Amino acid sequence: MATRISELYKAEVVPALMQKFGYKNIMQVPKLHKIVLNMGLGDCKDNSKALNNAVEELALISSQAPVVTKARKSVANFKLRQGMSVGAKVTLRGKRMEEFYDKLVNVALPRVRDFRGVSTKAFDGRGNYALGIREQLLFPEINYDKVETIRGMEIIFVTSAQTDEECRELLALLGMPFAR
Repeated sequence: MATRISELYKAEVVPALMQKFGYKNIMQVPKLHKIVLNMGLGDCKDNSKALNNAVEELALISSQAPVVTKARKSVANFKLRQGMSVGAKVTLRGKRMEEFYDKLVNVALPRVRDFRGVSTKAFDGRGNYALGIREQLLFPEINYDKVETIRGMEIIFVTSAQTDEECRELLALLGMPFAR
């Protein structure tokens, strides 16, 4: 069963990108490879219960078990030792990635207060896009009453686009609401 995003990609996005950028082959058309969700949990280094709650919330949002990231180096100023848990990340591919993208664009982003669109300045120069979210409460899976602390996260969209312009056009055609 194909997702709504994959059907949209095949029916509308591929022909539009081929016409705009003059691709001669369908394989040249950029596509979304993966979405990486990253949540920094530096304040949870001493509190394992808060770390577990944050990991559970990230698992609910992404419908996939997150990987807890560890500190690579010790930093005395932050009272951080090598090997302490400092974050959680999830890499989504395939059907889960498409379902998450659909949910993000059509459900979560419209719930942002005073939303005028996402920034057009967060491209990395190689055809990838980074989006920061200030609170996890945007997602419908999160129960507002069970949230102890509001946490933000980064969402990185990795595409096969060669330039930022191609990436922006791809994401816009897939429904990403860029600011005017």
